Amino acid sequence: MDDKASVGKISVSSDSVSTLNSEDFVLVSRQGDETPSTNNGSDDEKTGLKIVGNGSEQQLQKELEDVLMDPPIEDQSSDRDHGEDVRTDGDGEEPVVLEASASSTINPVSVAGLQKPEMSLPVKSSQGDCEDLSPFTPMTDEDSVVFSKLTYLGCASVNAPRSEVEALRMMSILRSQCQISLDVTLSVPNVSEGTVRLLDPQTNTEIENYPIYKILFCVRGHDGTPESDCFAFTESHYNAELFRIHVFRCEIQEAVSRILYSFATAFRRSAKQTPLSAIPTPQTPDSDIFTFSVSLEIKEDDGKGYFSAVPKDKDRQCFKLRQGIDKKIVIYVQQTTNKELAIERCFGLLLSRGKDVRSGDMHLLDLESMGKSSDGKSYVITGSWNQKSPHFQFVNEETPKDKVLFMTTAVDLVITEVQEPVRFILETKVRVCSPNERLFWPFSKRSSTENFFLKLKQIKQKDRKNNSDTLYEVVCLESESERERRKTTASPSLRLPQSGSQGSMIPSPPDDDEEEDNDEPLLSGSGDVSKECAEKILETWGELLSKWHLNLSVRPKTLSALVRSGVPEALRGEVWQLLAGCHNNDHLVEKYRILITKESPQDSAITRDINRTFPAHDYFKDTGGDGQDSLYKICKAYSVYDEEIGYCQGQSFLAAVLLLHMPEEQAFSVLVKIMFDYGLRELFKQNFEDLHCKFYQLERLMQEYIPDLYNHFLDISLEAHMYASQWFLTLFTAKFPLYMVFHIIDLLLCEGISVIFNVALGLLKTTKDDLLLTDFEGALKFFRVQLPKRYRSEENAKKLMELACNMKISQKKLKKYEKEYHTMREQQAQQEDPIERYERENRRLQEANMRLEQENDDLAHELVTSKIALRKDLDNAEEKADALNKELLMTKQKLIDAEEEKRRLEDESAQLKEMCRRELDKAESEIKKNSSIIGDYKQICSQLSERLEKQQTANKAEIEKIRQKVDDCEHCREFFNKEGRVKVATSAKDGSDEDTDEEKETLKNQLREMELELAQTKLQLVEAECKIQDLEHHLGLALNEVQAAKKTWFNRTISSIKTVTGVQGKETC
Repeated sequence: MDDKASVGKISVSSDSVSTLNSEDFVLVSRQGDETPSTNNGSDDEKTGLKIVGNGSEQQLQKELEDVLMDPPIEDQSSDRDHGEDVRTDGDGEEPVVLEASASSTINPVSVAGLQKPEMSLPVKSSQGDCEDLSPFTPMTDEDSVVFSKLTYLGCASVNAPRSEVEALRMMSILRSQCQISLDVTLSVPNVSEGTVRLLDPQTNTEIENYPIYKILFCVRGHDGTPESDCFAFTESHYNAELFRIHVFRCEIQEAVSRILYSFATAFRRSAKQTPLSAIPTPQTPDSDIFTFSVSLEIKEDDGKGYFSAVPKDKDRQCFKLRQGIDKKIVIYVQQTTNKELAIERCFGLLLSRGKDVRSGDMHLLDLESMGKSSDGKSYVITGSWNQKSPHFQFVNEETPKDKVLFMTTAVDLVITEVQEPVRFILETKVRVCSPNERLFWPFSKRSSTENFFLKLKQIKQKDRKNNSDTLYEVVCLESESERERRKTTASPSLRLPQSGSQGSMIPSPPDDDEEEDNDEPLLSGSGDVSKECAEKILETWGELLSKWHLNLSVRPKTLSALVRSGVPEALRGEVWQLLAGCHNNDHLVEKYRILITKESPQDSAITRDINRTFPAHDYFKDTGGDGQDSLYKICKAYSVYDEEIGYCQGQSFLAAVLLLHMPEEQAFSVLVKIMFDYGLRELFKQNFEDLHCKFYQLERLMQEYIPDLYNHFLDISLEAHMYASQWFLTLFTAKFPLYMVFHIIDLLLCEGISVIFNVALGLLKTTKDDLLLTDFEGALKFFRVQLPKRYRSEENAKKLMELACNMKISQKKLKKYEKEYHTMREQQAQQEDPIERYERENRRLQEANMRLEQENDDLAHELVTSKIALRKDLDNAEEKADALNKELLMTKQKLIDAEEEKRRLEDESAQLKEMCRRELDKAESEIKKNSSIIGDYKQICSQLSERLEKQQTANKAEIEKIRQKVDDCEHCREFFNKEGRVKVATSAKDGSDEDTDEEKETLKNQLREMELELAQTKLQLVEAECKIQDLEHHLGLALNEVQAAKKTWFNRTISSIKTVTGVQGKETC
């Protein structure tokens, strides 16, 4: 099959892949009358493997079977002939979504054609010859596919890990902002138990790894966009509430589809493909009932770095948990009867409060480990229990002594021989105690065990698809408790329906978003606030601020009316500071800069709350980001500034609201003003006495304004402190949308803390009809979940604030109710039995004593720990001191050796200097001698030259005289021509030639004597030059000896000698 053809087919159905501990595929068609399930990107949406494409269900299934499955060898040629034929839906209507359900029930429908196929791409084994392999051809080994030449662009935190829109947005950001990229090789496993690995392409060493069960979503960039060559996957990082997205870029765009297909393969349950002849005959079971024993054990952090099993009360048969302690869930699954079934893996461990819980109400735990026990008899699954998650808030609230809570735990297992995944559900009782309570029952039972009866039906040979290992399908699953109840009530209660009823297995989608997230509270910091404002309103505020700045001590008359309509978002920072009286806050700013440098005794509580403050807001969601850093500093500074109150839970929300509108110094100043000048800190004093007074005032106002709701709350025993505590302590900032929160702060800073009563009554009045229909639990859930969500729309929030502003609550009335409260408290104190009062006081003192004992234990533990740490530090310091002493001794010895070497070198230097001085003196004497010789030679030469010149002049004069005489003599003229040369002699003139020859011989003798004298002079000159060369040779040897010493001072000395020698030589020359 052609590479590009196969890639094209894959890309039609592989834009995104999503799973959370994935399982078998289920085809869900979004056509006809079926309502698609909404996907808002939240963490609690239906999870599963999702491949989005175009076409009908039958076309998609056939494409996956025909294109993605490895064809037989004899059919490959025919496949090449029509490999370019990529089928899509001609109508181009609704897409088909391929999903893997993560609900609590078993999915009876599986696409047999999706059992683990082999890739039809021309893949060579990594052990074979890979010379002709293209850079993006996957290389398979025993259990993974390797993709080379990828670029890692980086990672980022995401809030919606299964939202395709969020993933594409982060992909675009990381691709455009990537400064430094990293070339990597990606290894994707072929089985769901494997691990995705990032490898260094040079050394093939592992850089990072991500287990498949922690990968939630995989997506590729859309065609036609710059991200078309990119893909990304999200993973659960550290715990189930922190998610990261990793983005990669491929050099060849077609490789993206191959990688996404490999992820889809890894997300599915493993199913080995074997030929029909190789399928063994299944062992005949004893019956169709398989019995499993499932045990639940809860472990808590013991403070020593280990987790210990919590005790179980013998009388109530409930686990006793401690409040606020980290916990783990351990599940032991053991088959007790019939032919042993192979548990392949666990793809989900879920937990929820209550019993008979719906699938959608259960929440996933972070899986830590799974596998066979040491003895091989049980399959053990361990999951971590995150105390910070809002889903598990019930374990952070102490249970009354006369009550217990129900907790439901579910574990989803994939059994190799069974077609569907199987869910075992355990319902247990728990009671949450104070963390200071001693829980020691040495002989108590520490686990809860339930027996389950799994009824299976054997699948016929002809009905099996893809030659998989699947032998059975589930008929029903029943626990021993359900069987006992069925025997007594004659009404069977089966956990799993018949496998043929597909419709019952797929939960119907919610009607709208409001119902879908009905059980999930609104995250703090939700909601967008636009800075857009009408020009007329801005002009009005601009005129008011101009007048106000002229006299900051007096508020403008029209200010109150404008604030009731809401301060424009762009002006809130300035207006809030003016309303709070922080226009001259230099002393608080300087104080703040000093306070942030000090240590806070409540640092751990502040750090814990920072991560839970406004997690839905971009400015505060990043751990260690600028928002959280500024928020931490403000809370820490206030805890040091106000030693009486310190840091109280809820202050971080108010500080976060202020930080969104002004720098941290100004935000701290406004926070101090609100706490002190507006009386918010009074609510935290004297055991919250003033806060209880506010509750009484609110109930009296309800009695006056909403009497029917007040009576209903009395009937269901719902008191104001159960729902209004957060309203007063956080000023509505903790749970409500930001648009409403900002408007409430506008009114509070303008009119005072009594505005809380107006807003509270407005909330109660607008929701009265719904609250009248609720019971105690329903009302609490309504206040916690539904009430904040009603005001996500700006229109509803505006109506509420208008109603709150129109309600007239006089200060006189509030003073009256406050007086009533104090009178009532005095009467209660007077009417109370002294014994009861003393008992209450005794209990309070005992609690304080226990708290102090716990603090003492903590301090003692800290002291011991610090002592151990100090002892360790001291040992390390002593070891370091010993090492330093040894090093010091070695250094001293080296110093002594260096000093000896220095003395030796100084002696050698002195000797060398003396030798150099002698040689220098000798050289100077030689130079003087040579200079004198040269001078004599020059003088001789000059004398000889003068003598030669005189002789030559005399010879010339003599020649001229002879020539004159010859010219005058007629007889001689015949023998010489005009040039003085001898004419040819004749026989007649032989007698005169003899005289001429004598004269010539005399002249030759004189010339020979002169030449001899000149030769002697030249010889003396040569001897002088030889002596000079000999002296220069001796000087060069002396210089070489000096150069061998290699000392800086000696080099300078030689340089000076050379300079002097050169100058003297020049002068001599």
